[in-house]
Amino acid sequence: MKKQPETRTEVTWFARPGRACTARTLALALARGRELGLRHYIVASTTGATATRLARLLRPGERAVCVGHHFGFREPGRSELTPAAERKLAALKVPVLRTTHALSGVERANRLEFGGLGPAETIAWTYRTFGEGTKVAVEVAVMALDAGLIPHGEETLAIGGTGSGADTALIIRPAHTRRFYDTVISEIICKPRTRGTDQEEPYA
Repeated sequence: MKKQPETRTEVTWFARPGRACTARTLALALARGRELGLRHYIVASTTGATATRLARLLRPGERAVCVGHHFGFREPGRSELTPAAERKLAALKVPVLRTTHALSGVERANRLEFGGLGPAETIAWTYRTFGEGTKVAVEVAVMALDAGLIPHGEETLAIGGTGSGADTALIIRPAHTRRFYDTVISEIICKPRTRGTDQEEPYA
């Protein structure tokens, strides 16, 4: 087997999670993505603000996908991403995905109704030991792949956050949910050193 060359990169560790890390996270993600020639950037964005910031920084040939909360996450039948925000993203050629969350789905209904934790939410909480942003970045990458918004088998750059904004960026080769454990996190570009306290209503 041919030995792969070693790649030496730096990881940026933020002192605290949250929105204040957004600008730096996007800059670090784009810098490393361009070093590797990556074309696809998936960003978790509830209101569309973080996705809009990312899209305005992209160069020709680079593509962003916005993954938001599903309809009804906060309020039945409603989306936190307004029509005006969606029109802004459309003008920037950023598709928006709002669908059942890969690491909760109907299991959350079981937990809220009957208690207990199912396999999908157990996976989610395991990723949260690395921080909410890590869990979110993995989840949105898998969801984007399932929706056909990124190509299968390619490394991509996934961006997540804690509560709002962005504080975590990963290079990841996601797998479809039916083959979830084939997902590979290739690099951590940045993440908070602490998980934070914004766990009352996590992304998914």
